[in-house]
Amino acid sequence: MRNPDNQLSSFQRLWAFSAVLMVSSCAARPPHETGAFKPSELVELRRLDPSIRLDIRYATTKNFAGRAVYSEARAFLQRPAAEALVRVNKELETLGYRLLVFDGYRPWSVTKLFWDITPREKRKFVANPKKGSRHNRGCAVDLSLWDIATGKEVAMTGAYDEMSPRSYVAYAGGTAEQRAKRDLLRSKMEQHGFKVIPDEWWHFDYQDWRSYRIQNIPFEKL
Repeated sequence: MRNPDNQLSSFQRLWAFSAVLMVSSCAARPPHETGAFKPSELVELRRLDPSIRLDIRYATTKNFAGRAVYSEARAFLQRPAAEALVRVNKELETLGYRLLVFDGYRPWSVTKLFWDITPREKRKFVANPKKGSRHNRGCAVDLSLWDIATGKEVAMTGAYDEMSPRSYVAYAGGTAEQRAKRDLLRSKMEQHGFKVIPDEWWHFDYQDWRSYRIQNIPFEKL
């Protein structure tokens, strides 16, 4: 059995390490981009559709960084992506579900922090800050399903932000029901212009992500 004191000490070290890196990430600058981009119009999801559920883990300590990296529990997307997501939510509602959103637009400094604290062998689960993330462009969303009847998050093959094969879209484990719900989410999202990434069943990129610049605006300034 592990020593609880050692566990606490490890968590405290991670928390302190991420706090130092947060300061460093905030001081760093996003990559320079050239070319023509659409004007950014980040909109708050709940203002478009209050029935969309939020579970913004990065505004809490319940995430792999071990600390809150967002100052507010809010979710934003570029307007075309946000409006497409509302349509997905409406279709799912007829089937007894609503969308449960974990994350949308993410400031670039947070992407850099995630890269810096993630072990090299796990970095396929995080975006390289040198290229930026589609979250930084406001065109990526992390989400799952919410069961209206039970009032609970739907069980999938793996947990959100789990860095293991259970997160893979093609993972054949779990139960038949979990795989069916994962595939239902993917099907509805893809019908409305989103595309899942192979390593994360919860992460979907909107079709126009290349049209927007990388941004580093904190939530409180939106």
